[in-house]
Amino acid sequence: MTTLKLSSASGSEMGNRYRANYDVMHLEPEPLLAVVADGMGDSEGSALAGRTAVDTFVDHVNAADGKVSPDVLHAAVAAAQQRVGDIGRRVGGLAGCTLTALIGSDTGYWITNIGDSRVYRLREGLLELLTTDHTMAWLGVIHGWYPMDSPQAAAARYHLTRYVGHGAHPEPDVLSVSVRPEDRFLLCSDGIADQVAYQQILEILEQQSSPDMMVWQLLSAADAAGGNDNATAIVIHAHR
Repeated sequence: MTTLKLSSASGSEMGNRYRANYDVMHLEPEPLLAVVADGMGDSEGSALAGRTAVDTFVDHVNAADGKVSPDVLHAAVAAAQQRVGDIGRRVGGLAGCTLTALIGSDTGYWITNIGDSRVYRLREGLLELLTTDHTMAWLGVIHGWYPMDSPQAAAARYHLTRYVGHGAHPEPDVLSVSVRPEDRFLLCSDGIADQVAYQQILEILEQQSSPDMMVWQLLSAADAAGGNDNATAIVIHAHR
């Protein structure tokens, strides 16, 4: 793995919709372990699911001692699935969350994603979404069932096809990703992705400012757009 320096920052805001913040984040700068989870709804199960999923995932990755592989990441999410499922059975209601992570290790950089939290990468002026939303809205728009800005798409945005706590224990997407000098990565919950436009995310990430400032600007933009959801962002800047 090419030796790079990574600067990073994280932040989260409750917003105006919920009585508490059901997003959970974790950031270890070196070796990089960045995780964002977003609880489904505002129940006790939602709060417990996010915290449990992140803690379980982090424990499994750290136990690999730098030897991260697709098998390790699948096993980490499978363990989170089991523990969150146990919570749902205990509380007698929905317990579920998304989980998105960017991991640096001896074997390279890895993304793990289940649900609709996201990883973006800004490289040489191009902001790319590296993850796929596991929602009916994503399927509907991609396959032309309805326009992206339609009421049908808006409703389908809340129908997740994969998440931690799903009864069928679906697997996450796992992919290897390269990191080059001056790449900027954004991990975020849908409180950022749904409220801050692509062009505004691009403009914030391409500034010559610190990750702390970028996170603050992203959270401020979500608040200015209405603050209609918990919003969480982790920004990582790679440099020599």
